[in-house]
Amino acid sequence: MTTMTENASGLREFKMPDVGEGLTEAEILKWYVQPGDTVTDGQVVCEVETAKAAVELPIPFDGVVHALHFPEGTTVDVGQVIIAVDVSGGAAAPAAPAAEAVAAPSAQPAPAEEAKPEGRKPVLVGYGVAESSTKRRARKGVEVPAQQGETLYAATALQAELNGHGAAPAQRPLAKPPVRKLAKDLGVDLATITPSGPDGIITREDVHAAVAPAQAPAPAPAAVPAPQAAVEAPARVQAPAPAASYDGARETRVPVKGVRKATAAAMVGSAFTAPHVTEFVTLDVTRTMRLVEELKQDKDMQGLRVNPLLLIAKALLVAIKRNPGINASWDEAHQEIVQKHYVNLGIAAATPRGLIVPNIKDAHDKTLPQLAEELGALVATAREGRTSPAAMQGGTVTITNVGVFGVDTGTPILNPGESAILAVGAIKPQPWVHKGKVKPRQVTTLALSFDHRLVDGELGSRVLADTAAILEQPKRLITWA
Repeated sequence: MTTMTENASGLREFKMPDVGEGLTEAEILKWYVQPGDTVTDGQVVCEVETAKAAVELPIPFDGVVHALHFPEGTTVDVGQVIIAVDVSGGAAAPAAPAAEAVAAPSAQPAPAEEAKPEGRKPVLVGYGVAESSTKRRARKGVEVPAQQGETLYAATALQAELNGHGAAPAQRPLAKPPVRKLAKDLGVDLATITPSGPDGIITREDVHAAVAPAQAPAPAPAAVPAPQAAVEAPARVQAPAPAASYDGARETRVPVKGVRKATAAAMVGSAFTAPHVTEFVTLDVTRTMRLVEELKQDKDMQGLRVNPLLLIAKALLVAIKRNPGINASWDEAHQEIVQKHYVNLGIAAATPRGLIVPNIKDAHDKTLPQLAEELGALVATAREGRTSPAAMQGGTVTITNVGVFGVDTGTPILNPGESAILAVGAIKPQPWVHKGKVKPRQVTTLALSFDHRLVDGELGSRVLADTAAILEQPKRLITWA
């Protein structure tokens, strides 16, 4: 997809790129520039959040910022122009105020459909080359050509002006997806609502206010002989009143979007598509914990992240090598089992934006120091919120460590496209029969969920048993590898 266009006035427009694979929209989290600022090729101008991660977008040319087309917090479709830059070399005046934009709506139109292809362009966030048509994707609502003089906050004023005078096609009312759904459920036309939110955004309260008058019973006409009956009739068929507006002091509503929205959709799809089976095993990992402490002192592991998860990951990789059938996926379209000859090991990571599962590519080929280095980088990047979409694609098997929260075990849901996920519980001292005597030992519980369409009980049990056996006797990392 072409992400930029240029017109005769020397303005170049930068469009929202597809920063992942097949993503359709992204939310603008923060602008790092304002109209009148000078920008250079490669300079980061904004940060956006997709359904997979937060990504910084660099501008691909030099110039002076002419206009920002969307405010922070706006969800923008891929292919929409988000910023215009004057590349003519002269001083660029900031975009005209909203009132001027209304007075001259036809000034220098630059519809995205008229952009000329500029050949193959590198994807700006470093994920290879995108090759597709320059025709912008169809909008979900009424398509309105972008105006060159549009500023960051001109959209709301322009919409109000056009709706009031009918001078041009009305823009799509500004409202977030949950509000749009509420309006649809209550049968309210958003175009008839006067917005009260910031920047002309329609709120839930606006929708409730619009539906309340429509549901109030109309007064009886004076000419009706039996006014009492006329008043009572609507009361018997009156629709239920809308839910009361929530108390902001007692409740907080958090829009479901970005990573959380994608995670929710993926988990629902997985839970109701793949038949899940979960098996459990409780084991003594005292020897593994001792090995962890020894590795921390090893000169080859200095500066690396050494913890129980490292050895658990290695144990699972060895178990997969011994039972390769677990490393597969189900192809519904072709009714085939796709056997993977590589392991992209996913590690579930909790972040402020929600749970993400980046994966270590070709983890089966990594030495223990290499695996430790990859795990450390993966966790650090996830905590900073900088995990790239590419890092979360192509996983084959996942580990989720619920033990860090003090939880003993769980029944994890598969990541879509994967056949197995291992949950690791808390490791803590417990009474255990060891060499015929009850002793305090380091004990944990592992839970393996797998897709029963392609993994039967025997295969799943072998993988779980092998993983546990290695953690009970870590020397098997050498004898079984």
